[in-house]
Amino acid sequence: MRHTISVLVENKFGVLARVAGLFSGRGFNITSLAVGETMDPAISRMTIVVDDQGSPQIMEQVEKQLNKLINVIKVQDFTGGESVDRELILIKVKTTTNTRSEILEIARIFRARVVDVSLHSVVLEITGAVDKINAILNLLTRFGVKELVRTGKIAIARS
Repeated sequence: MRHTISVLVENKFGVLARVAGLFSGRGFNITSLAVGETMDPAISRMTIVVDDQGSPQIMEQVEKQLNKLINVIKVQDFTGGESVDRELILIKVKTTTNTRSEILEIARIFRARVVDVSLHSVVLEITGAVDKINAILNLLTRFGVKELVRTGKIAIARS
């Protein structure tokens, strides 16, 4: 099981290193980390996805330690809770005149945007849940993926 944790922090030097260090010091593997400013440029939101490392008490202890860190404003665990999450991927796929239409049809089905086209490749932008991202990635790998970049999961609480 993976845990998704949202951490509001003061937008100051060294905060990211301290938060990431808390996880690595406990032996957690951070599988995804996205950080960006909120509406207030003095505050950033970190969305951290970590692999489950045992009992729920361990995650609860990590949350408590996060709350004790200087510059941490609020910690929320979105695991199994009421949240909306998305990921963004840019993927460059090899194309030929024979495969281009099939790749574009897959893109249409998954509501991907074509953001660049060249003679031998197409770059697609896909946003959605992690399962959707993985599904289109699995379909496109047979054409040959030249390059890809993923943002990692971002999440926000439901109303």
